[in-house]
Amino acid sequence: MLSSSRRALAALAAVLSLGLLSGCAEDAQPAIDTASSSSADPKPTREATATSEETPSPSKSGDTDEDRESEEGDEGRAGSSATGTASAMLDELTVKGRAPKTGYNGELFKWRSDTDHNGCDTRNDVLRRDLTTITLKAGTRGCIVLAGILADPYAGETYDFDRSANAVDIDHVVARSNAWQTGAFNFDEETLKEFGNDPLNLLAVSSSLNRQKGDGDAATWLPPNKSYRCEYVARQIAVKHKYDLWVVPAEKDAMERVLGNCDDQPAFTEDADWPGPGDGDNVTTKEETRPAKQKSSSSSSSTFFENCTAAREAGAAPVRSGDPGYGSHLDRDGDGIACE
Repeated sequence: MLSSSRRALAALAAVLSLGLLSGCAEDAQPAIDTASSSSADPKPTREATATSEETPSPSKSGDTDEDRESEEGDEGRAGSSATGTASAMLDELTVKGRAPKTGYNGELFKWRSDTDHNGCDTRNDVLRRDLTTITLKAGTRGCIVLAGILADPYAGETYDFDRSANAVDIDHVVARSNAWQTGAFNFDEETLKEFGNDPLNLLAVSSSLNRQKGDGDAATWLPPNKSYRCEYVARQIAVKHKYDLWVVPAEKDAMERVLGNCDDQPAFTEDADWPGPGDGDNVTTKEETRPAKQKSSSSSSSTFFENCTAAREAGAAPVRSGDPGYGSHLDRDGDGIACE
């Protein structure tokens, strides 16, 4: 009996022990899952990675302040000049070396042609535009200028113009030779003629300064009148821009130095067109007294100028009737004074 009771108690104790062990196992399970989740769950890492990929890094985006400043700096170096200025127009010109002078001849530009068909040659068009208190030659349909007053922009001086003792030349602001070596050698005949007679590119100036300049560009010659240099360079740039001519490196450097002192010099856009025949400042008309023709000596008859370029290079222009080298082929208007 006692033995049976002990066996029953032992069985009950075993059941109770199993129950306790089962409860302990269930209570411990969440701790095991929690540890597994914290060490192996990839979700937080994936979310961080996605966020990192969706936000461009500074090195890839180029949007940092430092990069933006760098980009703005590069853009400024490419063309930082204010719109509408001569400097901005200069930035648009091609820069490269000078082409050879092979094939150049000033006569190719047909200087003095009546390109605007107003009945007057280009030289007299320039004089009527640039001189004041003008006297025109009677019987020339208001074309030929006998006298006037020139305010020479190159010299910064004002003096009288007298056709019979001419001390005024017409300057090509961009010299024809310079134009030839910076692209004009590719021009067709009509474009050469247009360039040679374009009012934008022509100014009445003193003969001495025009000859001093020769075919120089801004790197080799600038007007002695420093107050005119800004406009002079702006006008050269406008001419080169109009005809798609290039500048050589030294020329561009010189232009930039001049414009650096010009307080945003505007691009040259002034109306440079000619006045009509008979028009001009304070115009009067009178008959011209021709110089008496001189008898050519045998020695003078041996002098020959193929064209006015040759006469000017020899220092003989203007060539008057009776002077050594005078010829009707040089005197286009037949007034006895050639290569004016």
